[in-house]
Amino acid sequence: MAGRREGPLMRIGGQHSRGSRIAIAVAIGVLLGCVFAFLYPDGVIKSSRSFAGSNSARLSQVISSSCASSTERIKTLESQLAILTGKNRELSSQVNDLSMKLQIAGQGNTKALYKAGAFGTVKGFRKNPVVICDESVNPRLAKSLQQVAINNELIVALANSNVQSMLELWFTSIKRVGIKNYLVVALDDNIESFCKERDVPVYRRDPDEGIDSVAKTGGNHQVSGLKFRILREFLQLGYSVLLSDVDIVYIQNPFDHIYRDCDVESMSDGHSNATAYGYNDVFDEPAMGWSRYAHTMRIWVYNSGFFYIRPTVPSIELLDRVADRLSHEPKSWDQAVFNEELFFPSHPGYEGLHASRRTMDIYLFMNSKVLFKTVRKNSSLKKLKPVIVHLNYHPNKFERAKAVVEFYVNGNQKALDGFPDGSE
Repeated sequence: MAGRREGPLMRIGGQHSRGSRIAIAVAIGVLLGCVFAFLYPDGVIKSSRSFAGSNSARLSQVISSSCASSTERIKTLESQLAILTGKNRELSSQVNDLSMKLQIAGQGNTKALYKAGAFGTVKGFRKNPVVICDESVNPRLAKSLQQVAINNELIVALANSNVQSMLELWFTSIKRVGIKNYLVVALDDNIESFCKERDVPVYRRDPDEGIDSVAKTGGNHQVSGLKFRILREFLQLGYSVLLSDVDIVYIQNPFDHIYRDCDVESMSDGHSNATAYGYNDVFDEPAMGWSRYAHTMRIWVYNSGFFYIRPTVPSIELLDRVADRLSHEPKSWDQAVFNEELFFPSHPGYEGLHASRRTMDIYLFMNSKVLFKTVRKNSSLKKLKPVIVHLNYHPNKFERAKAVVEFYVNGNQKALDGFPDGSE
């Protein structure tokens, strides 16, 4: 069977159609080329790179700007946080002060002013607020205290010529330790001159007919009774006072070892942990049969020759009570009255003092009974370094005080050996 063959017309028509398509394709190509040439005069690849580079630079700039902005924001937030933290502390302090004032204002008020917290979270206030300074009480003393006191506190001792030797040993030990905030209240002209000649801060009281004779010629107990009246002015001026007798040797700075959390912080006449800090003493009365044993709480007295007192209302009330009783009970011992007013509770016919109190560490604030009966005989306790030693239990104070200096300051381990335990 013969194959199909195309005629002349068919061949001519097919060639014409193919040529037209090629021409159209070429025209389209030229047109697209013109368009690309117009849009991308630097070439498509270079433009793409330029575009990519531009985007990369722009992205880098955005990131850098964002980081800088974040750093500044962090700094701003940290600053704001510090400010808020400070304000929070300030507000907390104000809340505590207001709460304390509320508690004080509510004393004696039968209406409840606040409610108790959860079990185990309730704690009463021990630290009463200080009084407002009243310089009109004694402008001259106020000026002296501004020059001597540090952080509104100082050591104060009263002295007349009867204790001049002990006074010199006293302020010599204070100077040795490096204590600057101390003051001698001179009760006569001789002591005033004596202190000034030795560059010792001194304050001479204005004449007072009621007590001048006692101040100039009185013995230890009589002079000791004056201090409660004199101290009142210090507290009214807003100063905390570490009241000190002159039969004390300073080994360290006492202000580094005071808690300042109570109205009165005192050294003890106790000679052991039990006697100084309190113990349960059982009284036995066989005649009572099965109830023969009665439990009592006991504590040895605070020493009125060395105590720290804050300028609070209860503290001033304590001084007023003791001074008033001593003025009407001339045979009373100031230390006994001091403790009675500080510790006796309210009872029928008597309203007790609402003052908070703390007992000082007996091995840091050491009385001479602790030293001579216990410490010097114990190899471990002998290594302890007390803050002060008070020669309150012994009559030969000056000799024992010099021995204390030899032992604790000069390192003479045998300096205390020649003294008896007591006063025999």
